[in-house]
Amino acid sequence: MIIGPPQNTLFPTREVWAVGGGKGGTGKTFIAANMGIGLAKRGKKVLLIDADLGCANLHTCLGVQPRATLSDFIHGKVRNITDILVPTEIEHLFLISGAQDYLEIANPKHAQKMRLIRQIHTLDFDYIILDLGAGTSFTSLDFFLTADIGILSVIPEPTSIENVYRFIKSAFYRRFKKIARDPEVREVIATAMDERNERGIRTPHDLIEQVTALSPEAGAKLKETAYTFRPKIIVNQVRSKDDITLGFSMRSACTKYYGMKVDYAGYLEYDDYIWQATKKRRPVLLAHPYSRPAELLGQALSNLMTRKELSFDLILNGDITA
Repeated sequence: MIIGPPQNTLFPTREVWAVGGGKGGTGKTFIAANMGIGLAKRGKKVLLIDADLGCANLHTCLGVQPRATLSDFIHGKVRNITDILVPTEIEHLFLISGAQDYLEIANPKHAQKMRLIRQIHTLDFDYIILDLGAGTSFTSLDFFLTADIGILSVIPEPTSIENVYRFIKSAFYRRFKKIARDPEVREVIATAMDERNERGIRTPHDLIEQVTALSPEAGAKLKETAYTFRPKIIVNQVRSKDDITLGFSMRSACTKYYGMKVDYAGYLEYDDYIWQATKKRRPVLLAHPYSRPAELLGQALSNLMTRKELSFDLILNGDITA
């Protein structure tokens, strides 16, 4: 079974976005919440889903107290996922809160997870945004891979950067393992998922070389998979122009060492308005709609909607400042 965005003929304009990052504290929930608000303010019908199973807090950011959560749907207490939709104070914006009641729900069974994914892709919304949990669990990776756009939040710190690279690599391996049919190829991929593997596979580029040597046909399919796998990066908590250029550096590194394209959608500055809004449990787009963070969120959102990237020329010319 290929993991990828399902084809939809009923609501062809719908897009599913997933916001991940591999590490806690990088602003995934902040980005997901404000992107949802930004889209709703542009007249789009939007659904935010807290897919951080076991550690949900998206409802807190929106000031919503849900009556039912994903726990109820996954455990069969609610049969239809539409029964756990919660309206927010923002017109056109709805929420499905994450699981709060069961610790084991963070690792749902495969059948439960696939049922949830299938139902998500039938919902009648222009945009559905998934706020993923930290780490590279199969649940987070599979949610990320079913999305039309995968967004990665990274902050200018070594641990965050390392974890985003690990997330990209893990998601790529997970995606290809789902479509590989040759048992030997699947074994090589499984080996590659161990970063200390004896085959010396450290990057997707290494994996492509070894798979191609084993099966040219599988190698060609792997190269195509790398070409079509195109995550988007948002650099959060920027304090300097060097921090802004992190996105361009990561994009170049992924091209050189991973053999895949990563788009740099935008950046968000470290700003007092953000923590002030967070402390008040108010999204910054509502608490401070004319602030610099709101402006930068709007720029990143426009780039995601139009599939454009942040321009390096703007930084060189001084048109973008931190």
